[in-house]
Amino acid sequence: MLSAFGLNCTLKTGNEPSSTQKLLDQVLEALQGYDVTTASERAVNHDIKPGVKTDQGPGDAWPALRKRIDDANIFVLATPIWMGQPCSVAKRVCERLDAVFGEIDEHGVYPTFGKVAMVCVVGNEDGAHHVTAELYQALADVGFSIPGGSSSYWVGEAMHKTNYIDLKETPKALAGAIKTQACNAAHLAGLLQGSPYPPTK
Repeated sequence: MLSAFGLNCTLKTGNEPSSTQKLLDQVLEALQGYDVTTASERAVNHDIKPGVKTDQGPGDAWPALRKRIDDANIFVLATPIWMGQPCSVAKRVCERLDAVFGEIDEHGVYPTFGKVAMVCVVGNEDGAHHVTAELYQALADVGFSIPGGSSSYWVGEAMHKTNYIDLKETPKALAGAIKTQACNAAHLAGLLQGSPYPPTK
């Protein structure tokens, strides 16, 4: 059976209501429809130290989160938009994933080869395409595979205060995007599980 691990990069701590969590939960629920077991964490509730090593020393919570990413077939990175950019928490996650470059084996195989990445983005301002592109570029760089049509996002009307969590219903277009993203991610993860990337050296 396939598994997915989602990391919510909201700036909201604890169990405070989060639009990012709402979208992440919907994406994970869609994956469950394709026989994928799912779990998630809120990154800001963990002390992720700055740096580009797998383990930044005492008190660093990243190694445990990284193990959950490593143990899953699918990694879902969820972020809000702030000032048209991925939030600082999402950028820190990408910085910590830079450690993958030091873990490539003697055959040229990344530890992330064979794993699928998904990105979901929310905000009440423009920037969803930019944020999605920036995060997918980083995730592809460190070895994740990206399924086609893999973009789930919602942005509210400019200069308004409505958040995704305030919506009574999921917009039809977004519901369709979530279904496509989940279907293609599960399909690609299954293919890679059965036929991993070959060594390059």
